[in-house]
Amino acid sequence: MTKNSMSPTSSTWNGLVPVDDTALAVTDTGGPGIPVVYLNGQFATQGYWRRVIAELGPEWRHITYDERARGRQSQRSADYSFQAAVRDVDAVLAARAVDRAVLVGWSYGAVVGAHWASRNPERALGAVLVDGAFPHDWLDEAMEQRIRKLFRRMNLFMPLLRPTGLTPRMNAEQMADSNIELGKLSRERELGPVLDSITVPVRYVVASGTSLGSRGDEQERIRTSLDAVTARNPHIQIAAKVASNHGAILKKDFPAIAEAVREVAVLDREGADDTTSRR
Repeated sequence: MTKNSMSPTSSTWNGLVPVDDTALAVTDTGGPGIPVVYLNGQFATQGYWRRVIAELGPEWRHITYDERARGRQSQRSADYSFQAAVRDVDAVLAARAVDRAVLVGWSYGAVVGAHWASRNPERALGAVLVDGAFPHDWLDEAMEQRIRKLFRRMNLFMPLLRPTGLTPRMNAEQMADSNIELGKLSRERELGPVLDSITVPVRYVVASGTSLGSRGDEQERIRTSLDAVTARNPHIQIAAKVASNHGAILKKDFPAIAEAVREVAVLDREGADDTTSRR
């Protein structure tokens, strides 16, 4: 692990955290506040969270990182699977000596956050899932072909942007495989039981309109799958339905996301107080 000269408990730490065959670029503001771990969109970077972090302010401990081959510094890997992404959460928390945290995930990161919260109820203070983790069967053979075609087209210009960190250092096939794997994991029979098993406070912030590659009202139909989830699991609620679309939600509706984080943290404290009072 690389370190800077600043103490992580008094000022921001930036460094590389080793995991498996790679290393992830991590930023940790440190301090005594409640830790919040931000889980990026599938090919996004930690910089996307800057407005949410500014809205919450310095009384929180903010931990962001770039997934494998994302951003300017995180290194390439032989494994870009979803399970690797979930393991990376554990690696980052262990490296920063964080036992319990609020998870905030957008898009792909929302699915990662849902799985991690389901598997680690004693460590998740709660989760805020931003326009992602919708249990819906949106992937079929035609959609799979659309995805592969989209990434082949994008691969024509992505190499030009890679030095800036704006696109991942993955090839078109790797990116398509990752997106298709997400589609399989998002099927109702796969993601539904994961969400049903969550026992910590979860709040969704839901966008409106389209997302990259979607057509017509596809994305809105996918979002309606949350109705059955919230009916089955009282720990999960929709905190806000906002006007911005999937790609703009972190930029335009960061106040709603920050408010959901505050709500989840309060619910965790109330739950802890109730447990203490019954002893």
